[in-house]
Amino acid sequence: MEYDAPLDAPQDSPVRAVPLQTKAVNRAMDLWQCELELAAGRVVGGIDEAGRGSLAGPVVAAAVVLQGDPELWAGVDDSKRRTRRQRQNLYERINRQALAVGVGVASVEEIDHLNILQASRLAMARAAEQVKQCWPGFTWLVDGNDVPTFLPQGTKAIAVVGGDARCLSIAAASIVAKVYRDGLLVALDKVYPEYGFLHHMGYGTSAHLAALRQHGPSPVHRRSFRPVRQWSQSTLGLL
Repeated sequence: MEYDAPLDAPQDSPVRAVPLQTKAVNRAMDLWQCELELAAGRVVGGIDEAGRGSLAGPVVAAAVVLQGDPELWAGVDDSKRRTRRQRQNLYERINRQALAVGVGVASVEEIDHLNILQASRLAMARAAEQVKQCWPGFTWLVDGNDVPTFLPQGTKAIAVVGGDARCLSIAAASIVAKVYRDGLLVALDKVYPEYGFLHHMGYGTSAHLAALRQHGPSPVHRRSFRPVRQWSQSTLGLL
């Protein structure tokens, strides 16, 4: 078992070993307690999306309903706080042990037609539809400040700002959405290797912007996003 020293231990005091597994369990308990308080003790599920700020590829949402004691979900946290390998391992565990997992995708065409906010809501609706067996008397905790309107009568939705770092179910959804979308971008990298999707997953890194300037947008780039739109306008002499 791995150990870590408390961050607040005095420099001249004996180091007291703290098992990392214990820290992970405590973190899961804290996330679980927060979502119980938000949902007033009702059965809950978490919804989150991945890829909203990307310049290319779809936006993906996940809806996750966990089960069992929170200790079973030690290690689950905001996807941004986990390495790629940790996310993959957690993704497999969540899909294997959760009560229900749904994934929804909104395409590049839908993003450009609807706008990214509405496309994200559409992906969330599609994810929630896949776990509708859990809906009666249910509360969805949704990451962000926007309460979705796609849920049917008999369910309740609560928007939670920073929810992927506050609620266990949303954290699980953030991992599922992130890993699933990364898999899609890895596949797109094989089709369009000149953009380096494997390394930035479609986000606007300097390397991605340089490739965009050199090669122009691919069919999977979002024309409604400014960097891509600006390239198209510049080639037409509109800038």
